[in-house]
Amino acid sequence: MPATPPRPPRRGRRLLTVAAGLATVAALTAASPAAAHGHPAPGHPSHGKPGHGQPAHGKPSHGHPGHGHPGHGNGPEPAPNSRTVDVQLLSFNDFHGNLEPPAGSSGALTELQPDGTTKTVEAGGVEYLASSLRTARKGHPYSVTAAAGDLIGASPLLSGLFHDEPTIEAMNKLDLDVTSVGNHEFDEGATELSRMQNGGCHPDDGCYEKGKKFRGADFPYLTANVTKEKTGKPLLKPYWVWKKNGVKIGFIGVTLEGTPDIVTAEGVKGLTFHDEVETINTYAKELDKQGVKSIVALIHEGGLPASGAYNADCDAPTAGGGISGPIVDIAKGISPKVDALVTGHTHNAYVCTIPDPAGNPRLVTSASSFGRLYTDTTLTYDRRTHDIVRTKVESANHVVSRTQPKAADMTALISRWNTLAAPVANQAVGYISGDVPRGTEPEQPLGDLIADAQLAHAKTLDPSTSLALMNPGGIRADLVHAASGSEGDGVVTYGEAFTVQPFSNTVNLVTLTGAQLVSALEEQVSGPNENSPKILQVSQGLTYRLDLTKSGAARVDTASIRLNGEPIDPAASYRVAMNSFLSGGGDGFTSLGQGTDPLVGGDDLAAFNDYLTANSSASSPLPPPKADRITVLK
Repeated sequence: MPATPPRPPRRGRRLLTVAAGLATVAALTAASPAAAHGHPAPGHPSHGKPGHGQPAHGKPSHGHPGHGHPGHGNGPEPAPNSRTVDVQLLSFNDFHGNLEPPAGSSGALTELQPDGTTKTVEAGGVEYLASSLRTARKGHPYSVTAAAGDLIGASPLLSGLFHDEPTIEAMNKLDLDVTSVGNHEFDEGATELSRMQNGGCHPDDGCYEKGKKFRGADFPYLTANVTKEKTGKPLLKPYWVWKKNGVKIGFIGVTLEGTPDIVTAEGVKGLTFHDEVETINTYAKELDKQGVKSIVALIHEGGLPASGAYNADCDAPTAGGGISGPIVDIAKGISPKVDALVTGHTHNAYVCTIPDPAGNPRLVTSASSFGRLYTDTTLTYDRRTHDIVRTKVESANHVVSRTQPKAADMTALISRWNTLAAPVANQAVGYISGDVPRGTEPEQPLGDLIADAQLAHAKTLDPSTSLALMNPGGIRADLVHAASGSEGDGVVTYGEAFTVQPFSNTVNLVTLTGAQLVSALEEQVSGPNENSPKILQVSQGLTYRLDLTKSGAARVDTASIRLNGEPIDPAASYRVAMNSFLSGGGDGFTSLGQGTDPLVGGDDLAAFNDYLTANSSASSPLPPPKADRITVLK
């Protein structure tokens, strides 16, 4: 039976300290190194008189002069007297430190076939993302690359163990120009985000490689709607202007206003998050006054397309078309001065048009997550009006295929960091007899397993603990039976377990009344979670029916709720285990934040690893849970 590796001390929400096996890191030196989807739209007039552009927001990158990265694209320049110039906008979102190809469902996409059927394609990995972007830039002398947040945070161990420095290094190498922040950029707080931007070694862990100081991001992180409480000023730059040969495109970056609801209080301490629409409109007006008439908004908030296929026609009038979710109202409220929206957060893939306040269709895109897709958009720039000609805008999502050659510099980067991480990452912590997926159903086999692990840990602290609850957003990847390296099939390594639960929450115990417990279950599908339900994963013994044909709190059949076969008594007290994020009322679970008699337990990943170690062996691997605790009616 494998021993659980020593866990480094907690700092904030994630395990990001190099543990016993990495004690000698400071002594190490660096190792060697679908067819285009056109979106015709009514003409888009200029937003005002031409003016003078402002200096770029953010430091110059990669030695390139000026505001953009003119070295990105290549190909023949348009004729000097040409009125229009096609600018290529490459974009992606929600990379989450997935440097290596993500495994299981995290590395798969659904692709719609010409005959209407679908197939699964494997995608992702920064070696392939870099190759895809570099190939896409060929023949495009005007090319800019942008992202819509969550590049870091909730990362696999290869990046998360080193405070995501490897991911920032990779983004620099693939010539990212600009990104908005996402909610996960705040996992370790504003000071750490500023270090990601400006560089410098970690204040506690120092430098990971001898003689090498972390340089920070060569691209600007944009925080237009995130201000400091003390000064009222944006935490980082609110916008950035890309320029080449007189062509100017402004980028405004925001995260979702509700970031404080899904990040720990410590992560957003001292910050205020403002309305996305009001913020973008304010800075669009400012850019317009500066003569920047072409504007793209980078928004870490997204939508829910009708189809799960990355290449489905979002604008089709059939059942496979259409989009819902927060981005729809946001897009409808953003000023017509903004020409396109690059979005994220929901991890979905879409290329849609949503009307702006003037009624004109406007492009809204998202490239799924984990580097599995990139979006290629053509923005035709009118040199006379300094604006984008929306009638000529075309865009499509493209698979980051694993059949193409790998980018050698990214392979070297991964190898170098893997060497540093190996002493911790490769230790076995348990064994499984088959895949334990997150899945797409409300109840997830992996969610049940984690909840059972937290209940077992909680009972060592308080034997009266009755149940455990786990938020689905805290489960970041499948546990895959196939070996990821040389460990062998069925072996769960520390690195794999870390990828599943990277936040370094604690397992907390609180006392809830039966009424509060029922309210928490109703909050899964009502209030802020009504349009995008967050179904809590439950430990063995808790059962109930969930009727998705109904709306709001009525979706939970409260009369069916049972704990070990007995109805919940509204007046009785129940000892409930959950992670520290949920016990603070995160994800809209106000009732869970009202618990009394709190007790802070151990690290959630350690609890998970301990459970795997205690309940599995090479000769008796743990079977995947049946996921039969919640009966779902659709």
